[in-house]
Amino acid sequence: MAKTLKYQQLLLQFLEKYAKVKPVNWKDAEQQVIADTLHHHYQLVRMGYQNKVYFHYPLFHFDIVDDKVLVRQNRTDMDIVEALKELGIPKKDVIVYSEFPAMEAHA
Repeated sequence: MAKTLKYQQLLLQFLEKYAKVKPVNWKDAEQQVIADTLHHHYQLVRMGYQNKVYFHYPLFHFDIVDDKVLVRQNRTDMDIVEALKELGIPKKDVIVYSEFPAMEAHA
């Protein structure tokens, strides 16, 4: 449980920091960190109007399952495994969900 709480804090720090970065081509975008700390789901959602069209989508979506960080969504060009490693989450504890469809058992 200690590892889960540590990862929770690190993911929330990461998402809060990234939420402050506004896209260059979309200055009115709103970004929200959404966290379900009871069930260990964490997202950064971007939303707003651009060219009169409403958008709403997750930039990042992480879950913590069995002391592993599952990366369910990364809509950036960031090397998310490396970024999480720099935060203090070892590579062995990061699973990029789209690269491992057999991980559906964790869902």
